[in-house]
Amino acid sequence: MAGATLRKAIQVNSNLQMADFIQHLHPALQALIRVVLFVMPSLMLVPGIIWWERRLLSWMQDRIGPNRVGNITFSRTSRFVPSFLQGKKFRLFGLLQPIADGMKLFFKEDITPSAVDKVIYFVAPALALFPAFALGGTIPWGPYGFLTPVADVNIGVLYIMAISSLGVYGIVLAGYASDNKFSLMGGLRSSAQLISYELAMGMSVACIVMATGSLKPSDMVTAQRGALWGLDFAPFTWIENWNILTPYGLVAAIVFGVCMIAETNRPPFDLPEAENELVAGYHTEYSSMKFAVFFMGEYAAMFVYGVILCTLFIGSWHLLPIRFAFMAKQYPAFGDVWNMLDTLNGSSILAPVFVVLKAVAVVTTYIWVRATLPRLRYDQLMSLGWKSLLPLAVANLVVVAIWIVASRVASPIMGLAAVAVSGAILYALYKAINKINVHERPNFASREVLMVDEPPQTREVELVEPAAAAS
Repeated sequence: MAGATLRKAIQVNSNLQMADFIQHLHPALQALIRVVLFVMPSLMLVPGIIWWERRLLSWMQDRIGPNRVGNITFSRTSRFVPSFLQGKKFRLFGLLQPIADGMKLFFKEDITPSAVDKVIYFVAPALALFPAFALGGTIPWGPYGFLTPVADVNIGVLYIMAISSLGVYGIVLAGYASDNKFSLMGGLRSSAQLISYELAMGMSVACIVMATGSLKPSDMVTAQRGALWGLDFAPFTWIENWNILTPYGLVAAIVFGVCMIAETNRPPFDLPEAENELVAGYHTEYSSMKFAVFFMGEYAAMFVYGVILCTLFIGSWHLLPIRFAFMAKQYPAFGDVWNMLDTLNGSSILAPVFVVLKAVAVVTTYIWVRATLPRLRYDQLMSLGWKSLLPLAVANLVVVAIWIVASRVASPIMGLAAVAVSGAILYALYKAINKINVHERPNFASREVLMVDEPPQTREVELVEPAAAAS
């Protein structure tokens, strides 16, 4: 117990010294340090995410992924190579492939079509990249408020929703400025898609805002430190109240995850860049580094959305949903063990590592979905957003409201009972509404297309022997 207390005291003292040093700097310099500490890791992780996607897709699809770039083979005969290295081969599993791709795009000829709107044409890639780095401005990366988030404002969630809606501008303007009908069609598709899925995403986040009682992401992280579902008896007291472990939080996390994939134009929602019908979509007329900037924005947005999902639903920088400090009080015989685990679970040193690990898990889910599901038709995409996700998110918001009122007026047990009853009523209502359109043809019904006409029926011709015919 004494050792754990000493370690905590040393950690708190070092944090206070660093906080005192940073807080005495000029406010502009403080903001610059916070921005660099967020933007640089996000930018540096993009090549790693690209490499991870290629390797994971190749494994899932049973084919060879990038495995040659960066391999080192030492000569067998050169006298400049030590004997113990001669003929040795070291595999880097294609880790340098993203760097090779970046060099190729950097030195590739930059072509600008003559008919484009040059100002908008050059500004569009920057607008596509900007939201990916601005999204995480209110997301905490650890338990030290002097470094993160960049701005811990009271309307942090509203800021996230506002910045996420700006992501469509880069795509729409790229399609508009290219003076290409395929690019324009891709940009228009993207605007309709993002508007449709932002509504359901906003409703899913509103559930967490209502349950937490705050718009600050840091307050949402703190609220997830309490006992599961607010209950004060075992086994709920030793589990942290991560939102994804609650009934309403699980539904909200699923809705948010689907909308997150649609917001980043990832498969199966990559209609703005459907190669089989739009050539390359909104970036058809872009080449060289301008083309690469769009993909940098996409992969950076994948990572940042993963961090947001972890912050809102999966406990942020806490690795496990276990209240080790509570366990130390309940079982003092193993107090040192519980305190050590508590220090490790919420360590200020490992906090960013835990956030990155959770975000990489979300990115892996992105890749898994890409390898599993085919691209949706556009009517299926709109139907999923408007007829399924939005009603589900709104119904979940109603359930959260009923749970909060019942819990505060009566007890948490009554709140859970109210959730069960309201969920059953909403499900019955959803089924009743679906029966209204029972005679309509479902969107996902199997369809048959006749590509060629059936061959004509050939008549059977009786063969006659030549001799018989002559007679």
